[in-house]
Amino acid sequence: MAIFDVSLTLKKGMLSFPGDPAFSIEPVFSREQGKEFNLSLLSLTTHTGTHVDAPAHYIDGGRTIDSMALNMMIGPGVVLDMRGIGAINRRVLEESALTDETLVFFKTDNSLKLRERAFNNNYTHITDDGARLLIERGVKLVGVDYLSVDRNDDEDAPVHHLLLSSGAFIVEGLDLFDAPVGPCRIYCLPLRIEGGDGAPARVLIETN
Repeated sequence: MAIFDVSLTLKKGMLSFPGDPAFSIEPVFSREQGKEFNLSLLSLTTHTGTHVDAPAHYIDGGRTIDSMALNMMIGPGVVLDMRGIGAINRRVLEESALTDETLVFFKTDNSLKLRERAFNNNYTHITDDGARLLIERGVKLVGVDYLSVDRNDDEDAPVHHLLLSSGAFIVEGLDLFDAPVGPCRIYCLPLRIEGGDGAPARVLIETN
């Protein structure tokens, strides 16, 4: 059995979606200043680094992150190999190894782009018809290795709307570079923020 931590490290200068406030960490108390302990102040959004989008992110009255069911975040899943593919559409999914899994992560060429300091507009994304197939298959957790499931220039965010309105949750910012493809067990634990439209998460993959 092997466990892979597929969460991004929160740090200054980390990649963020254009227009989002940057992550920061500043000391409030420090032993260097003669205090008894170290304590730091974090500044981050609910969608910093590896994070979960709740339906409330785009859907009025949608479920918030604190109302999620744990069985939607923990359980058998699969990492699908989508490297070399620019858009994850219905045809690609029909030809993939997707079977009856309800927790699905996509490993793409984004795993390299995620290591760049500058945001890359040409990342692999999910298409509308791809999202509809995932909904038809009953997928409840969709994970990608970049900062959005939608195409960067599509301001209407149709994939977000489709998936979140179906009741599914989305994980973005997964670091799948070293993660093996194939069946696995997924542990996705976002921070429990009351009324949260999303939350940073620690995500693990367990393989046999």
